[in-house]
Amino acid sequence: MVCARRYGNGQRKKCGSTPITLHYLTSSYQHLLLGGLNMLVQDAQREVRTVFIGGFWGQLVSSSIWLASAALGSWVAPRAAILALVAGGFLIFPVTLLLLRLTGGPASLSRDNPLGNLGMQIAFTLPKTMLVLVPATAFRLNWFYPALMVLLGAHYLPFTFLYGMRMFASLCALLISGGVVIALYFSESFSLGGWTGGVILFIFAWIGRASAQTERRGGG
Repeated sequence: MVCARRYGNGQRKKCGSTPITLHYLTSSYQHLLLGGLNMLVQDAQREVRTVFIGGFWGQLVSSSIWLASAALGSWVAPRAAILALVAGGFLIFPVTLLLLRLTGGPASLSRDNPLGNLGMQIAFTLPKTMLVLVPATAFRLNWFYPALMVLLGAHYLPFTFLYGMRMFASLCALLISGGVVIALYFSESFSLGGWTGGVILFIFAWIGRASAQTERRGGG
C-alpha cells in the first residue's frame, strides 16, 4: 500500500512501496483484461496449428468450392458460378468444424487460448469486404474472380501470426499477385481466376497439413 513519511521541514515523501503497488495493479488489470489467460504466444500458435492441422481442412473446403464454382463458370453460366461461390463461402467454417470432428480431432481451441477471438475477427473480415465485388463485377463481369483473389489474399495475411506460419504470407502474395495479373492481362476469361484460386488453395492446404504433421511428429 502507498504510505508517506513526514520530515522535519514539514515535507512528505512517499514510501518506496509505490512501484510495487503500481506493478500489482497493472498486473491485476492485465489479468482481468485477458480473462485470466496465461499462455505464451508460441504455445497459442502451436495449438492453432495442431487443432486446425495447419489450416488443412479450411483450405481444402475452400478450394473445393472455388473449383466447383469455376466449373459452373466454364460450362454453365457466370451467374451460377458467382452464386455458388458466395453461398458456399458461408459454409466453409461449419463444414471445416464438421470435418475436424469426423476425423476424431478437437474442433475448437482451449479457453485459455487468446487467439480464438482473433481467429473469429479474421473470419468476419472477408464477408464484409466482399461488398467491393458488387461495383467491380458491375464494371466488368470477368473481374469477379480476380477481385475475390485479392480480397482472399489480404484475408489470409493475418493467418501468418494466428498460426505462426510464414506459409500464409506466401499464400497471400500468390493470391493477390495472381488476381492482379489475371485482371490486367487475362480478363477475357471469366473462369481463369476461379481455377487458379482453387488450385492455389488446394496446394497450400496440403503444404499446411504436411507442416503440422511434421511438427507433431517432431514433438513441436
